[in-house]
Amino acid sequence: MVSNDVEALGLGDSCEALLLTPKARVIAPLVVLRRGVDDFLVLTEAGLGPAVRATLTRTRLALKCEIEPEAHASFVALGALEGIPTGDFGVPAVELLDLDIEPNVDDEELELMRIRAGTPRFGREIDDRVMPAEAGLDKRAINFEKGCYPGQEPVARQHYRGRVLRGLRPLVADGEELPPYDAELTFGEKVVGRVTSAALEGDHVLLLAYVRAEVPTRATLLLGEREVRPA
Repeated sequence: MVSNDVEALGLGDSCEALLLTPKARVIAPLVVLRRGVDDFLVLTEAGLGPAVRATLTRTRLALKCEIEPEAHASFVALGALEGIPTGDFGVPAVELLDLDIEPNVDDEELELMRIRAGTPRFGREIDDRVMPAEAGLDKRAINFEKGCYPGQEPVARQHYRGRVLRGLRPLVADGEELPPYDAELTFGEKVVGRVTSAALEGDHVLLLAYVRAEVPTRATLLLGEREVRPA
């Protein structure tokens, strides 16, 4: 049912995966942790648990498995620590579950690090308009050698035959005003992208945006009348 080879995980290992529609739109991004031979913990973002459980339950057919919800408190810790590895922030980091600890980095700094690392987030960079490869999820959450799963055909077709028309880029805009979600980016006279995430960093704004592939990576874009440069 998911896009990565979770059966190949060793005990205590984890991997990222996607739960997709047949048209390869993302239902939920996942982290799958193998706790036992037949015990997998499927972690997803807050609010997506019911959709994940409903989809897996509806499609398990004759498989003899139980799918039950679990609630966990999650913390991100920076550094090479024991925990569930996460590549979301561009530096070594782990996710820790159900520990009575104080986080060593706050949510605002984590958001800046996520944007700078070009990591997509559900509801911002990931929605029903986006294919996994456009968000860079093919590099981290898809195994192209595993058996079939919903959405595999369009994912494989884009990977082997097609061309990704747009991709995520971290950008910097002058000034301290945050642009709205989906604000247009232009290059010359043409709309070439849209802003998906923005966070204030000092006297400028750090952006994450989809930009068309034909736009040079070092190009200066316009956000209204503001110049936008590569981060």
